[in-house]
Amino acid sequence: MRVTRFFVSFLFISTIFAVLFYGCKKDEITTDAAAKLNFSSDSIAFDTVFSTVGSITKQLKVYNRNDKALKFDVVVKNGNSSNFRINVDGIPGTSINDVEIAPDDSTFIFIKVTVDPNDEDSPFVVSDQLLFNINGNEQDVDLVAWGQNAYYIIADTHVEGLPPYKIVAHEFSDTTWDSRKPYLIYGYAVVDSNAILRIEDSARIHFHNNAGLWVYKGGSLKVNGTRERPVTFQGSRLDFAYRDVPGQWDRIWINEGAVNNEINYAIIRNGFIGLQAETLQETMGNELIIKNTIIENMTGIGLFTRLYNVTAENLLIDNCGNYGLALTIGGNYDFRQSTFANYWTNSVRQTPNLFFNNFYFDQNETAHAFDFDAYFGNCIIYGRNDEEFDFEKDDGAAFHYAFDHCLLKTEKEINDPQHYIECFKNEDPLFVDPSIFDFAIDTLSPAIDRGKMEIALEIPEDILGNSRLESPDLGAYEFVPGR
Repeated sequence: MRVTRFFVSFLFISTIFAVLFYGCKKDEITTDAAAKLNFSSDSIAFDTVFSTVGSITKQLKVYNRNDKALKFDVVVKNGNSSNFRINVDGIPGTSINDVEIAPDDSTFIFIKVTVDPNDEDSPFVVSDQLLFNINGNEQDVDLVAWGQNAYYIIADTHVEGLPPYKIVAHEFSDTTWDSRKPYLIYGYAVVDSNAILRIEDSARIHFHNNAGLWVYKGGSLKVNGTRERPVTFQGSRLDFAYRDVPGQWDRIWINEGAVNNEINYAIIRNGFIGLQAETLQETMGNELIIKNTIIENMTGIGLFTRLYNVTAENLLIDNCGNYGLALTIGGNYDFRQSTFANYWTNSVRQTPNLFFNNFYFDQNETAHAFDFDAYFGNCIIYGRNDEEFDFEKDDGAAFHYAFDHCLLKTEKEINDPQHYIECFKNEDPLFVDPSIFDFAIDTLSPAIDRGKMEIALEIPEDILGNSRLESPDLGAYEFVPGR
């Protein structure tokens, strides 16, 4: 009986001792250089609009999936100059060392951003990175915040049948948008009749959902970007997850003008229709002149026209959910050294990349035809579909088109010299990487040296400023060895 009591007592004491011993024993910390952390997200986005000197805090959960404890250092990349601060286990700062996580455990990092909307030098979007070091192994998490340092254009007029709008260039005015702060548009920004809106180089135009820019009949748009400082038109969500999301805003809508509309060195991305140029009542002899411009990633159409006059060079239109280029109800068009590439992957596209016609049907199903004339010189028209070029015509008006030294993706015969001059078809142009919107041509592209010199002499530099005078290629980009 005493022996039994002894062993029970011994086992009880041993158990208590073991619990105390192992409970106090420190986890072994891994020194494995391959050890990694896991994160609740690979980027932290702050998209709150700050109304005063603003700050907001978000959290990142950091996991240790290893079978041993793990110790790491974490720093904000831009240090004390950053808008971001972190807090780990109650310790604030921009650099925190020797943070320890037990095996199969986790910890929180609290991240705070402060943006001063009154700071003229503060960017619209502030970004940084959290850098983690685990036994010499480096990992990172992106940080991005949207501040309020912008010119806000908010619709103040509501008319039945029209989208909400605000007039930003009044009748007979000459208005300039500079690049000091971005423009954030809610609803439609309107350029009124006989007004001019000039947009300077480096200007950033951001559109909220369903917003757009409307150049009303008689008005004019002058976009004056440069190669190094293009004007950008895109959505208002600038966190990383929205970088390539189409359909975030509506369109740039241009009506007949008293003078030419001009767009030079612009990037127009992630909307529904990039440019819609149409005559509302009667043609006024004006043109839309587009140079050195990219229109891409539209859920609808890249360039959509109705009875308009367009001249374009070094134009890239790519990756649109319907047509890249739709020229309708007649008009006059001249496209040179341009690339129209459609590798849309967000849905099934059943329309060709290029379409044109010279008529429309009224409410009584009566056709009305208008003269149509289109010229494409040294261009590439290509995409995923077997047929990327189609047209319809009405014999009630003139209908002329010509492809001069072009690469086409088509099932049509291209032997008629009236319409096809030194053209070839269905040879992959070998773009560098359509998945990341890189439509320069690669080393073995059949578009190399296939351009017409007379056209190249008129447009001696490509969209990047490379000379094409030695032996011109097709499209907006000249091949450069070693690019």
